[in-house]
Amino acid sequence: MTTLEILSFLFVTAAVFGLISSRWLRLPVTIGTMLLTVLVSAGLTLAATKVPAIHLWAASLMRQIDFQSLILRGMLPLLLFAAAFLLDLEYLAQEKLTVALLSIVGTAVCFLLVAMLMSALSGGRIPWIQCLIFGALISPTDPIAVLEMLRRVGIPKRVEAQLAGESLFNDGIAAVLFITMLDVAQGRAPTAWHIAGLLIAKAGGGILVGIVAAFAASHLMRRIDAYQVDILFTVALAFGGYVLAEMLHVSAPLEAVVAGIALRHFDRRLPKDRIAHDSVDGFWRVIDEVQNSVLFVLLGLEAMAIAFDTTTLRTGFAAILAVNAVRLGAVAALLLLLRLLQPQHRSSTFVLVWGGLRGGLSIALALSVPEALGRSWIVGATYVVVVFSIVIQGGSMDWLMRRNQPKTTP
Repeated sequence: MTTLEILSFLFVTAAVFGLISSRWLRLPVTIGTMLLTVLVSAGLTLAATKVPAIHLWAASLMRQIDFQSLILRGMLPLLLFAAAFLLDLEYLAQEKLTVALLSIVGTAVCFLLVAMLMSALSGGRIPWIQCLIFGALISPTDPIAVLEMLRRVGIPKRVEAQLAGESLFNDGIAAVLFITMLDVAQGRAPTAWHIAGLLIAKAGGGILVGIVAAFAASHLMRRIDAYQVDILFTVALAFGGYVLAEMLHVSAPLEAVVAGIALRHFDRRLPKDRIAHDSVDGFWRVIDEVQNSVLFVLLGLEAMAIAFDTTTLRTGFAAILAVNAVRLGAVAALLLLLRLLQPQHRSSTFVLVWGGLRGGLSIALALSVPEALGRSWIVGATYVVVVFSIVIQGGSMDWLMRRNQPKTTP
């Protein structure tokens, strides 16, 4: 298939599945799309045992799609920038301590505890470094699929800011942890000081590049009065800043997040007529929704490229248990600490735990693990966790929220 044929296939599939999700399944488009793609992929896999031509077609399609590059270097810059740019800065500022604790301390704690649990549940059969790599890539949350549903249910803005803010910043933190663990596994970061320095340099560098790039883009945007050019500058910032961060060997995901937030901050200080806010916001909302639909089609199709055997499924179910148990314990402990520091603090443990979905970044990172470092079981376990997270957790959130509305204040 040509590139145009592959793109056409992805968009047609996303559109049809989006229609079915909205009209008949009554699910958010992203969750319904993921569910339908997984079911179709499973059906094709079963049919391939009777009709080998189906397997040949599916294998050919999967070989032509570089999931890792497409997600990490194609879709992720736009997804992170869009989510950050559209975030409500007023509520994010109010919840900065919560977001910082969840995204930094929470991610680090989940990273270590998931690795420990996976090692324990495997009976020590999985090497410790492989457990650490898995803990790093599975620790970031991706609640984009569930945020639209939560808004419809009526989740307080402060809880939405906590969930969205955590997911944006822990993507960058987890990516840095993952790269560091790969360096450790390959003998390039032998000491604790080296690891700490690498984390600080990559994270700090990504933040600095994002702020500088956003300031430059905002300065140029205020010189013109054309919404088309405003949009082009934001797209240039989303892609260009990400590429620049990669060239400088700093955290590109953190750069994209900081660039989106910083541009919103710089632009809102100007008179409303100086920047085409509504047109730019509308553009990025459409980009965010369309990309997420296509992303979940891609994640569903990945099922045809994974060899699901007893070991893979057993490891995947163990990973589901480890990830959710650790998430519950970490969130509950951090919220308790917050209430001790800020007695007036309000949140929802249920929303933060059950709404902390795993998504495309975890899959992309898993696909970049070398075969010698356990790529086979890591990809399989990651995929099982992501499917459970999106389909079961995301799909049940609406029903659970309506049955047990969290007692929070806006």
